Amino acid sequence: MRLPRTSGILLHPTSLPGPHGSGDFGPAAYHFVDWLASAGQKLWQILPLGGIGPGNSPYMSSSAFAGNVLLIDLAELQLRGWLQADDLASEGFEDLRLDFARVVPWRMERLARAAARFAAAATSEDREDFTAFCAAQAAWLDDYALFMALAEANDWREWSDWAPALVRREPPALAAARIELASRVGFWQFCQWCFFRQWLRLKHYANERGVLVVGDAPIFIAYQSAEVWARQELFELDPAGKPTVIAGVPPDYFSATGQRWGNPLYRWSAHADEAYAWWIERIRRTFAMVDIVRIDHFRGFADYWEIPASQSTAMFGRWLPGPGAALFDAIGAALGALPIIAEDLGILTPEVDTLRRQFDFPGMRILHFAFGGDNTNAYLPHNYEPNTVVYTGTHDNNTTPGWWLDASAAERAHVIDYLGLNGPDVDNAIHWSLIRAAMASVADTAITPLQDVLGLDGSHRMNLPGVGAGYWEWRFTWAQVLPEHGERLVRLGRLYRRI
Repeated sequence: MRLPRTSGILLHPTSLPGPHGSGDFGPAAYHFVDWLASAGQKLWQILPLGGIGPGNSPYMSSSAFAGNVLLIDLAELQLRGWLQADDLASEGFEDLRLDFARVVPWRMERLARAAARFAAAATSEDREDFTAFCAAQAAWLDDYALFMALAEANDWREWSDWAPALVRREPPALAAARIELASRVGFWQFCQWCFFRQWLRLKHYANERGVLVVGDAPIFIAYQSAEVWARQELFELDPAGKPTVIAGVPPDYFSATGQRWGNPLYRWSAHADEAYAWWIERIRRTFAMVDIVRIDHFRGFADYWEIPASQSTAMFGRWLPGPGAALFDAIGAALGALPIIAEDLGILTPEVDTLRRQFDFPGMRILHFAFGGDNTNAYLPHNYEPNTVVYTGTHDNNTTPGWWLDASAAERAHVIDYLGLNGPDVDNAIHWSLIRAAMASVADTAITPLQDVLGLDGSHRMNLPGVGAGYWEWRFTWAQVLPEHGERLVRLGRLYRRI
């Protein structure tokens, strides 16, 4: 499905300002929506909204359906009477960094207090709304809440190391666990109710102001997740529940040893046997939360890199065919034409491009990858087609000033020549030069990370692929956002017909 000619900003909610250690769905999120609208930006692209996994990555969530409870606006819970002012007393959290080691336990403790007060003194109206939510979401919420309660009770060990009856999901064992852990099951249900209630209100606010949300659906899910435990037959696991093979990509631009993601691979034959029902439901529920979906690692649907679980890197593996058109035919038959962006970066085969074009999904182009070679480079703007989403960089790239600092002499010369740059201020204005190039291109959609709008250096990048710690932490403050930033985006949007 073609997207209209628009532009937007990439920013994950955790990066928003706020007093409680992490961005969330509170006032700063609404202020950011207002800023987007004032700057002429029609799209707010986010990263996956699920819970974080190893390395604090939002791409390794404990559920394909549940939301990240760390994004819950605690101040709203106070307004409802479930937290007290003392609960939210300042802890001196950092403004420019999400310190997960401090913030996660602090926020989880506040959520526990709120859940206890809700259980003790909720209004009948709130109880009815909570009960209705649990009933409507039971298809995934029941397994998720029990999984999280069991994971806690088992000291967060992998689920395949739990009691054998729980690993095999024997009904008597599950029933006994629901009774024994009823309080914690209720806690996780409460958190999801709060998450969805707050997020859908924020999304409605954005939509009312002409801003659409671009969500992100990782192709793979984490091994330590409710869905892998609940639907073991859909994944490549051995009889004990351990992965036999895992996901990743071979050596590429980002890593000399490849990327060993560690996610279990799908048993695609089992998905085909159930007419891709699990995937249809996953996409359906994703679109209930966002307006447009970027599917990460689109190549994996054409062919995917299978790494033996025993390998410590992604260097040794093999390519195997994915489900191809059959999956998207099933999704289309069930849900109709959908606004999906295909993340088609990296080394691709003709089959990947054919699959993307068959369903009219726009692909992605990254300006950081465009320079230093010849004029046939697909990332150079003169080679774009309109059904494309262009980025200066993504969450996996350096910031544009950081990229420029690290660029080779050949890349720098190519950028200066290609964009017609001159004068003494090239270095200081490189981020706006690339933003202009993206906005001016024929690509229907242009997305800029907020770091590039603000002109921030490489210390502000969101992620570095292949590095397991120290990332996903970036935050900003409103003091960094100047009137000229929004004014310049409006001017470029009007100049290049994106407004």
